[in-house]
Parts: sequence; C-alpha cells; structure tokens
Amino acid sequence: MTERLLQPLLHELVGTVLAPTSALGDATGQIRPAGVQGVFHADARVLSRAELRVDDREPEGLTQGADGPHAVRFVNLARWLGDPTPDPTVRIERLRRLTPRGLTEELRIVSTASVPVRARVSLELGCDLAPIEVVKSGDATEALTAKTGRPGELTWAADGITVTVTGDDAEAEATGERASTPRLAWPVDLPPGGTAVLHWRLTVDDPRAVVVCPPGEPTWSRPALRADDRRLARLLDRSLDDLRGLRLAETGAPHDVFLGAGVPWFLTLFGRDSLWAARMMLPLGTELAASTLRVLARRQGSRVDPSTGEAPGKILHELRRHEFTLDDGLRLPPAYYGTVDATMLWINLLHDSWRWGLPAEQVEPLLPHLEAALGWLADHADADGDGLVEYIDTTGHGLANQGWKDSGDAVRFRDGTLATAPIVLAEVQGYAHEAAVHAAALLDAFDRPGGERWRGYADRLARRFRAAFWVDGPHGPQPALALDRDKRPVNSLTSNIGHLLGTGLLSGEEEAQVARLLGSEALAGGFGLRTMSTDDAGFSPLSYHCGSIWAHDTAIVLAGLARAGFRDAALGLADGLLGAAEAFDYRLPELYGGDDRSLVGRPVPYPAACRPQAWAAAGGVLLLQAAAGLYPDVPGGTVRLAPLAGPELGAVTVERLRVAGAPVTVTVDRAGHPTVTGLPASLALITDPATPTVPAPRPAPTNTPTHP
Repeated sequence: MTERLLQPLLHELVGTVLAPTSALGDATGQIRPAGVQGVFHADARVLSRAELRVDDREPEGLTQGADGPHAVRFVNLARWLGDPTPDPTVRIERLRRLTPRGLTEELRIVSTASVPVRARVSLELGCDLAPIEVVKSGDATEALTAKTGRPGELTWAADGITVTVTGDDAEAEATGERASTPRLAWPVDLPPGGTAVLHWRLTVDDPRAVVVCPPGEPTWSRPALRADDRRLARLLDRSLDDLRGLRLAETGAPHDVFLGAGVPWFLTLFGRDSLWAARMMLPLGTELAASTLRVLARRQGSRVDPSTGEAPGKILHELRRHEFTLDDGLRLPPAYYGTVDATMLWINLLHDSWRWGLPAEQVEPLLPHLEAALGWLADHADADGDGLVEYIDTTGHGLANQGWKDSGDAVRFRDGTLATAPIVLAEVQGYAHEAAVHAAALLDAFDRPGGERWRGYADRLARRFRAAFWVDGPHGPQPALALDRDKRPVNSLTSNIGHLLGTGLLSGEEEAQVARLLGSEALAGGFGLRTMSTDDAGFSPLSYHCGSIWAHDTAIVLAGLARAGFRDAALGLADGLLGAAEAFDYRLPELYGGDDRSLVGRPVPYPAACRPQAWAAAGGVLLLQAAAGLYPDVPGGTVRLAPLAGPELGAVTVERLRVAGAPVTVTVDRAGHPTVTGLPASLALITDPATPTVPAPRPAPTNTPTHP
C-alpha cells in the first residue's frame, strides 16, 4: 500500500518571525531535519537542520521563552559536565534572533562548577531549499551539498538563492560524509564558574523574492493598557509583538507595509487576510490600512483571465514567487485572484479607514480603484444574474471554495452532504451589502456619481437575501450558510452568520435572532465560536472549517455583537477567546479545536495551525476596541462610546488609541461608565447605553427541512 503523505504538525514547535523570515524548531531549540522544522525565507526553507551538540551529545531541554518580538531564548543542561552533584552545574543558553535576511544565534555556556570544564560544542547543519508547498505536503527532500569558504563559513546555492552560515572562531567541516551534513565546531575551556559565548549567523541572498522586510518601526501606536482582566493586557502585548514580526512589503515598494498572513504556510501577501488584519488594527492608526489598500490597488485586476481568476477591478487573493502546487491537485499561479470576498473587503477597509480619520488626500487617489472594484461587483460577481454574489472554480485546479472557509469540504448541508458549486455564501452577501452602502457614502462625500445606484443595489440585495436564505433550524429561524448550485439553502448552522452583524443586511429583529444563535451552546460552547454547530452532521472539533474555532472569526463576531449591543453573547465569546489566549501563552493560533470547555479544561490544539498568524493576533486589538467601545466617524464629526468593559469584563483604561491621528485615552470603570480624553475638538462624543433585547428561544420546528 502506498504510504499517504501527511501535512507536518506544528503545535509543539517553537516559532519566531521577522517576515519574510521565520524559524521553527522544538522546545529545546533544536531544528531537526523532520516535518516543518527549519528556517524559512520568502517561501523557501533556507535551513533544514541546526542541531546543537556538546561532546556529541544533545543538551537536555529545560525551558524557553520569547526575548522580544523577534527572538527566543532556550535554556538547556549538560548534566554530564561539571560537579558530580544532583544539582546541574553547566547550562547552555541559546538565544535565536531573526534579522531581515536571516538570523543570529548566541550560544552561552555557563558553569557554576567548582572544577574546570572542557568540551567541544558543535552545530550540525543542513539546507534543502525546499519550497514551502513541498514542506506543507509532507514530501521528503534531499539535503544540498555545502561548500566551505572563508574560515568558519559554509554556503549552499540553488534556484537563485544563496545561503551562508558563518561561525565566529569556529571550524567548518564539510568534506566527505559531511558534505550534506556539515558542522561548525568550537573547543570550549571554562575555569571554575566560567562562561563562554559563541556566535553563528545565517544570511540569505534571495533576489527573486517577491516580499521583503520593510524598513523602520511599525507605524501603528502601542497602547498602554490597564485592565482588571490581566489576560487582556497580556494578549495585547504578545499580539503586537507578533504583528510587528509579520510586517511585509513587496520587493520594489518597501515603504508600503502590509501584514503577511501567517507562519509558516502563508507568510506573504493574502488579500483577505491582510485586509481583515488591517481593518482590525484601525484603532491604532490608519497608516497600515492605507498602505495595505495601496499594495492591493496596484495589483487590482485589469482583464478577464480564467486561469488566474483575474477580472477587471478584482482584488488579489495571494502572491507567491512561483506556482503553488500540492499533491491534492491544487495548482495556483504566482498571482492568484480566486477569492470572492477580498474586493468587497477592500472597499470596506477604505471606508472604515476614512471613518477613523484617513486624510482626504490619501483617500482620493484610491477612488478610481474603488470605482473599479464596484465595476467588478456589478459586472463579474453575479454570473447568473440572480442578484446574489457567487463563485465557482472553472479551472479544476484552483480553490473549490473561495470564501474565508476555503477548504474543499467547508460548505455542507445539515446532514453533512457537500454543496455543489456555484456557491452563494451568506457572509459574502453581507460584505457586498456593506460595500455598496460604504461605497455610496464615499462617492457622495467626494462628489462622484453612483451613490444612489449602490444604495439601490444594497436594498435589492437585502430583499433577495431575506427571501432566499432564512430557514428553520433546531434553534429557530436562521440564515443558511449558503445557497448551492440549484439555489437550495445549505441549512447548516455556522459561524458565518455572525459576519452579517453590522453589515446592514439584517433587520434589528433578525440581528437579535442571529445573536441568540451565536450565543447557543451548539456554537459557543467551546473556547470561542465554533465554525459549525455541534448539531450538524458535518461537525468535527478538529475539522479545519466544520467545527474548529478560529481566533479571528471569534473576534470579528464578538466585536459585531458588542457594537450592536448584545453584551451577553459578546462577553461569552470574549471569555472563551481570553481563555484560549491564556492556554496558548497569549500567542493565539490560527485555529484550535472546537471541543467543549469541559473536555480537558483548555483548548485542544489544531496540529497544523499557523502561529503566529496576522488576523488571529489582530483579533486582540479588535477585542480591545470592543472593550473600550470606541466607534469614530471623523467625517461625520462624531465618536460613539459603547463599551463592553464594565461589571463582567472589569475596568479598562487604554491610552494611545488613535482617532484622526490624535492619541486618545478611554477609561471604563467597573460599573461600565466610560470617559474619553484627547479627542480632536471637531468631534462630538455620543454615549450609547442601549442594549437590544434578544428574543426568547423558540421551540424547535416539528418538520425541520433537510437536504433532500
């Protein structure tokens, strides 16, 4: 029987990142030639092995922890050295720090022994320059042959990439059997109580990379946060460190910064991920949003090309250095447009940035791209002309599903049956409605035609959605996940419906019903919001999109609930997300298991989840905004204050939020009373204490429709 290739597991690896470089190794600091361990640079594994030995023995791991945003320190023991006592007297500290074109490591051998210590420290290395998609598929790779150069130097080269490792004062061994497993070695002689410090560094020369490390520091603010729930401050600190490491720019445009999606699989430009992350970061300034908008505008579609999914006005899905190919038949071109939602998300980010205070002189150059995006929505997003936005992969080797739940089995009926494309996703109709209303506001404000046309589009879409999507479910009326090829409602209960909140697609009564569904145990009984309810046949707690919990999805939905005033449902999701953050050392993974909280008392890892990941980390900022309840409309001259913080979440004080470029402080006391200082004088404060009423549960229908 042919052995099945398996995607490597990630959940026990220790990662650090300074995009486009990332490093993944085990908890002792070793980088072993197995799975997804390695140092990656711009979609290539530039180091597949870095194993430390002392006298040809591996040190024993003790602990590890972050040392700033781009570094990690490992503490190990060499118990066979030093004094013959139960207490260890020789330890090895390994400080790994990423740089814009590689990494450095400091090896510190510390003795507290009463006798001299003599040892030979060595580092076994390997390089395979495997493309990230080969690593992701679990394929085996061959180590390349190293060459020696100057003293202590090793080099590998292939496919236009040159990798150089240099050990200061080290001996480099790369001949004979050592050609594919070269080694750096240092003799160490320590007096009693002595310390030795060794250094080595990795440098990558990669002129064909499509993304680079941007210069300078992040442009967003770093808020000072005091909160009764200390998990909130710890999550924010770790998230901002991770987001700093995920900053990227395109080669040739280093000053337009965006966020790479995640380590290790998606550390490049992803339209949907980069847009959502920038939108979540708006409370810290508009600069990241503006540069993300510009980057994607430059690559906006200009022609119809079925092979790439490109169409005039459409926003890119992902960018790679070469074709991205997996063994399951997926084959994506370097610039791929197979996304149904990124174009509307681009419009919504432009609008929200303007509301947060993006200056008119930065908005105006993007208005032609706004009109082009609307052209795509009008001319290409609704192939069958039924008034709804749908997608289908016509190539046979692209993404079968093109919403944010883009795995092949993500769209299922309640009985578990897969839906057949073309697919009309619920949340995409919400994004389209929101984009139409937002675009109309921008067109009106900047004296451009079309506002009435797009308001009319939004009205028609809302009526069409109301007629086509609402079904009876186990918990009462619910929006379906999608419509299938035959326009039948895909009647599973999923987290997608939470993305409809605040889009204007639902009436107030419909939003209240959606809020009640989102707060049900079937969806919210884990550490956050399950992607699919436990009542559905397709539910599996470790399914990528049918039962797992995604941090960004939970954050988006709880923020929508909080903004609409559904406190109880929002607080339940916030508590779940903070509980997950605590369990994962405040570095929220891309996703984790959707098991009940009572199963093991902590979230079950999803073993191949990216970590860190941009929209998971940015979810911490969105949670902070919901807690503070700050909702500006700079062009409208108002700021609404409706905090989630208060009796249940506790008091919060956050300094250095930004509204129209001004630093703003929001304080919410334990009773939920908010104050704000630092707002520009042109803005009037509106306090909104109103909380909508969630309707009482409805009895389950006696004849629930099911997929025939």
